Amino acid sequence: MCGIIGYVGKKNSLHVLINGLKRLEYRGYDSAGVAFINKNNIEIIKEKGKVAELEKKIDFTKESNIGISHTRWATHGAANEINAHPHSCEKITLVHNGIIENYEILKKELKQKGYTFYSETDSEVVAVLLNDLYKENDIIESIIKMKKILKGSYALAILCSDYPNQIYTIRKDSPLIIAKDSEGSYVASDVPAFLEYTNKYSILAEEEIAILTKDNIEVINNKKEKITKETITFEGDINSSQKDGYDHFMLKEIFEEKDVIKRIMKDYNTFDKLIEKMKFLDKYKKFDIIACGSAYHVGVVAKYLIEEFANIPVNAEIASEYRYKNNFLDKESLAIFISQSGETADSIASLRKVKAEGIDTLGIVNVVGSSIARESDNVIYTKAGPEIAVATTKAFVAQLTIVTLMSLYLGYKNKNIKKDKVTEILKELDIIENNIDKLLKYDYKEIAKLLYKHEKIFFIGRGYDYAIALEGSLKLKEISYIHSEAYAAGELKHGTISLIEENTPVICLLTDENIIDKTISNIKEVKARGAYTIGVSNEEHEFLNNNIIIPKTKRIITPLLEVIPLQLISYEVAKLRDCDIDKPRNLAKSVTVE
Repeated sequence: MCGIIGYVGKKNSLHVLINGLKRLEYRGYDSAGVAFINKNNIEIIKEKGKVAELEKKIDFTKESNIGISHTRWATHGAANEINAHPHSCEKITLVHNGIIENYEILKKELKQKGYTFYSETDSEVVAVLLNDLYKENDIIESIIKMKKILKGSYALAILCSDYPNQIYTIRKDSPLIIAKDSEGSYVASDVPAFLEYTNKYSILAEEEIAILTKDNIEVINNKKEKITKETITFEGDINSSQKDGYDHFMLKEIFEEKDVIKRIMKDYNTFDKLIEKMKFLDKYKKFDIIACGSAYHVGVVAKYLIEEFANIPVNAEIASEYRYKNNFLDKESLAIFISQSGETADSIASLRKVKAEGIDTLGIVNVVGSSIARESDNVIYTKAGPEIAVATTKAFVAQLTIVTLMSLYLGYKNKNIKKDKVTEILKELDIIENNIDKLLKYDYKEIAKLLYKHEKIFFIGRGYDYAIALEGSLKLKEISYIHSEAYAAGELKHGTISLIEENTPVICLLTDENIIDKTISNIKEVKARGAYTIGVSNEEHEFLNNNIIIPKTKRIITPLLEVIPLQLISYEVAKLRDCDIDKPRNLAKSVTVE
């Protein structure tokens, strides 16, 4: 969840570190810090709040060609300067992403040895432990011993004062990548941190150790054997992390959604391409879709679509629950894991659980070579490109496009959709940008003005309308901090309708023609109790206070369109409330802790 960037090379490390931290601000954080070696001394500077506040404290005239840095998202201990990273103990200084599960036991043992702790963090325990092990004066051996002791997840970048020209790294269940150019070596938690310098990188596998110098990166295993790493070329460029004239990354990424769909459709825009890409699904008669947050909502949409169009049972499961419950899968079942980063901790744990039971797996991810991509039996890349805003938009649409294509394919294989209908739907998907353009031109500011002063908003819908309502509600609460809830429209009257009072906003999704009459009845129930109703529908309804019209299209495609107005309404509401839209409070982009 936090950000790591380390550098050793010919450049001033302080400039590289601060630039890298700025590139990682999208991940969400509450404090930041750097450690660098100046005249053989390790100096540490930390600050609560934004990277800009840390930057003010740094003297960039100091000469240093090596350093590590970090943005922290608080887990153990408050967001303050003391708990910020880096943490140090005598000869060891490090930054840490992840959660150390046995830190309390280790802390007690280390206190008994005479060590003093200054922070509330689990990360400081790692620094003290490694320093204690290093008394044997073999840093690599000490790191190997340390990883046998630590329980939990970690990505570590380490400085040792005895080796002032080297950075040591190791990871377990938390992502870490390494890169090299003519000016030096880099370690980071994500590509944008060093994309200004190079677009080629390698992914550290579980428990591999990397030793970085200005001229070389050496990767070794437990037996200290050298490992040759595959080099990956990042498909985006530095402009991917620029706003390009937009006020916020979130708005830019919403406007990129039509390009994302077009990019995906290049691989699926004919009947033959769809059959070739999706034929691996043929043998499965049941699906479990496991994910977190917005990706889970994609799973809920997929459940409705696959069950309707393919007549195959689907469970949509929250990964943090799924990893601790019994599943009822067999050899004809496929477990599908959806994740933007491919590093979502609960999803990875659930993936490993079902793989241990011999169940086939599919990863739907955005990041090439990520943990879910590597560990799944099959992988579909969403090709959304870098998504900088914490609240997902284009990655959600990319995932939704993939499960829509899966639903279409499975509908055909199960003889529920004919070939000519499949071709017709693919053609409509291929030109969906025309309909998206209509939605992007709509003025959502007026609707936002009706909503932004409220502290309670409801979303209702049935079927896939309800699934999209879940995502609309999440977007609003994520970036505007308004308490919003999504309900299956028929469920609202079973208790929650008691919260409806005069002018309570209710956003009503009613695009599903099969059950629209039922949804209308539920809308009239809330109107009778004073609700102000905003409809998202394919036609104008006079009984609604306000209408947003979704261009008429095939039912299976409609969810891709109706989510866009909800994203833009959330954006405009958050803007009126003067919220930090791209970096909402308390949130992180990639949730790599349980």
